[in-house]
This record gives sequence, structure tokens and C-alpha cells, in this order.
Amino acid sequence: MENDVIIKIENLRRDFQVGSETVRALKGISFNIQRGEFVSIMGASGSGKSTLLNILGCLDKPTSGEYFIDGISVATSSKDDLSTIRNRKIGFIFQSYNLLARTSALENVELPLLYNSTVSSKERKERAAYALEQVGLSDRMGHMPNQLSGGQQQRVAIARALVNDPVILLADEATGNLDTRTSYEIMSLFQKLNERQKTIAFVTHEPDIAIFTGRNIMLRDGHIIKDERIDTQSAQAALDALPRSEDY
Repeated sequence: MENDVIIKIENLRRDFQVGSETVRALKGISFNIQRGEFVSIMGASGSGKSTLLNILGCLDKPTSGEYFIDGISVATSSKDDLSTIRNRKIGFIFQSYNLLARTSALENVELPLLYNSTVSSKERKERAAYALEQVGLSDRMGHMPNQLSGGQQQRVAIARALVNDPVILLADEATGNLDTRTSYEIMSLFQKLNERQKTIAFVTHEPDIAIFTGRNIMLRDGHIIKDERIDTQSAQAALDALPRSEDY
């Protein structure tokens, strides 16, 4: 159903001028992401993956073609509109966590709500606490980032992405700084969030991370060369094969 389409990409092109040459990073790609899907986007360096990520995150606009997020046209949106879309519609999760060092987990998660004048201080704290509960950190709310493991810091970052109840979580190599066991545990957390109908687009270059998602879109030279469903049982097998970790 059209109402269930969160991301709609139609004949998307992105060109960059480098000196006298035109670099065509995206060459007319099209795909949709439905509400409740968990999609991985893969591609080697130069495939167009980073360009697509910037457009999906409303950090850049296409040269031509259409991008709709939750029914809103990005191509016709102003800079202020794009800023609002980023804050209200998209939950970003990065490889480097991007947490404020001298700020507690709870306060880090509250940050996106500071830009929403309709949310009171009391509601902000309640929503941040609930987001931390969703990622299994209800007992770490007062901890500073340096008191948390890498996996726990990434869980705080995921909670921060959840706190505005965005229409999509957009993750960029979100397990890149973690060891294999912790990476798989974070991907297992994303699976649980997806089971609660969270829509997720996860950019990665690692096939063993992509197997945790339900669908894989592969880019090469600005084209989509593969778009297929994934059997996530292989992800559970990979998780079960690893020794237990203390990092939760």
C-alpha cells in the first residue's frame, strides 16, 4: 500500500562537478522501503553508497529524480524543512557514537528533544528513560560515556535515535568500531526493534552484518545490481557460534 511506503526513490541521479569533469555518483536508481522493513545497503568504495546515504539523511539533494520520505518530497523542501525532517523523521546512528563526553546517558538521549518546543522537560526525561529501557540500559542512565563499554555507548546512541519516534532509523556503519560479538549483539538489538515495527536502513560494507537484515540492496558504480530478501536464520546461527560476551 502507498501509505506504507516510508522511503520512495524514483530514477535518482546525483552528479558532482570535479574540475571540468562530471562524476555521476548515482545513475538513476529506484527503490521503495516499506514501513517495518529492515534493509541493508551495501557497496564498495565508489559505488554511490555514501552519496545515497547523504540523500536519504536529507544532508544532500539529488541532481534529478524523486526522493519522498513519509510522503514528503525532499527535492522541493527548503533548508529549514530539511532540518525539521532530519530532526523529526530520521533517527541517525553513526559508527563513532557521537556522544557528549561530560553528559550522562539520559542527557545524551534527551538531546534531540531539546529542539522540539512542544516537549516539556518532564516529558523529555520520560521519553529518554523509555528509549534507554528499549535498548536494555535502564540501569545505566546516570553513567557517563567513559563509564560505558563500546557496545553500551552504541546502545545509548540508538536510544537517542529512537527518542523522537522517527519514521526510519538510518545507521551508517554502526558496528564499525565494535568487536564481532558486540557487533552481532547490536544487530540482534536492531532485529528486536524491527520486530516492534521500527523501519531501519543500515549502511554497511560487511556481509556478516547484512545477514541480520531482512533485505539487501547492493550498489555498484551508481547502479543497483541486487535487491533481494535475506534469510535471517543464518544471522542467528552466526550469533550462536560465538563465545558469550560480557558486553551488553
